[in-house]
Amino acid sequence: MKEMDYIGDYFEMEQKTWELLDKAAIQVVLDALMETYQTGGTIYIFGNGGSASTATHMANDFNKGISEFVDQKFNVYCLNDNIATMLSIANDIDYEEIYRFQLQGKLHPQDLVIGIRGSGNSGNVINAIAYAKEQGVKTVGFCGFDGGKLKSLADCSFYVPLNNMKVVEDLHLMMVHLLMYAVERILGIETAC
Repeated sequence: MKEMDYIGDYFEMEQKTWELLDKAAIQVVLDALMETYQTGGTIYIFGNGGSASTATHMANDFNKGISEFVDQKFNVYCLNDNIATMLSIANDIDYEEIYRFQLQGKLHPQDLVIGIRGSGNSGNVINAIAYAKEQGVKTVGFCGFDGGKLKSLADCSFYVPLNNMKVVEDLHLMMVHLLMYAVERILGIETAC
């Protein structure tokens, strides 16, 4: 019996899904990111599970990877990185408030709020995006599967049209690197990051 080509299957699934992505939507996300940077706004980003690690990765790539080479620094705050704050909010208030609570009283019109969730349906991400919109702040959603509530709620979204969390999370991280690559070229820098 011949073994299935699991490695080839996965590569093919990634490649086919990448080719389905909406380049115009990616440009809208890039434009929102650059507008926030150019106006001195703050980017707040967050997620759950693997999406939380993607949020942390993006904060690192922009706060250090790009900011090392420019006078005007990026201000990216990953709300899932302060474990003590998240756990105290979850314990004393509610788990679904761990991100919205951290945004309260801090947002300005030039800011950008990015929520990442494969399913697009996590209550804590949805609550924070809804709050940002109520405050008149631009929002971005990274989502997959059918997009969930996040796709329709966020002002713009990076949507991976596949019901496979592994590939969705892979492409979300690739999007972070794509944005980093584009921003470096826009700013006229080239890094090894």
